Amino acid sequence: MTRPRPADAARVARRLMSFDAKGTASLVLWVTRRRDGVPPGATAVPYSAAQTTPMLMWLFAMVVELVGLEVVLRAVGAPGPLRVAVLIVDAYSLLIVLAVIAACVTRPHVVSDGELRVRYGAFFDLRVPRERIASVRRVRDFNESRLFRLEDEVLTVAVSSQTSVVVELTGPVTVVRPLGGLGRARTIRFFADDPDAAVRALRGAPSEDQPGGTRVGSR
Repeated sequence: MTRPRPADAARVARRLMSFDAKGTASLVLWVTRRRDGVPPGATAVPYSAAQTTPMLMWLFAMVVELVGLEVVLRAVGAPGPLRVAVLIVDAYSLLIVLAVIAACVTRPHVVSDGELRVRYGAFFDLRVPRERIASVRRVRDFNESRLFRLEDEVLTVAVSSQTSVVVELTGPVTVVRPLGGLGRARTIRFFADDPDAAVRALRGAPSEDQPGGTRVGSR
């Protein structure tokens, strides 16, 4: 098996550190009811509703497990340092789940005059110039096997195994994968809570002061 090169390992480490930083910032945004990267006049396209409730249920189960484990460790006379270590690990896991929820809520997809921005929390962010969009349509796909997939120039960013909007481009764009690898995509499939609103926003004409702005056709 080929070992990862030092440069690749450093790149992955930097990406992971950025996920932590963005996740922490997202918690602050969530508490203060603000969103990241939605400029005035742009249309926010949320995608988190389908997964927030299941993730909150998972979070509740983790809290119950943490309390139950503490009771068991006390009952068997586990030393204090061990209980503290377990508590720290479990508390960090809870923080990660909360950060993922917050990042997805506060970092929606964005349609502006100049671009379509497809995101998934702190993990993925793709900017596509509006003039590169050839067509957009609504779909109903519930069979996505992975959250992120890039194969044969088709990019899929799914939520709860679902995608609901397909964007065809005039040519491929560069995609930065979650861990920093590069790829190319000519078709983008993503999920939106309200796909009709997303399609309407993308089919609308950008402002006349945006160079290269064109109306997106249906397909």
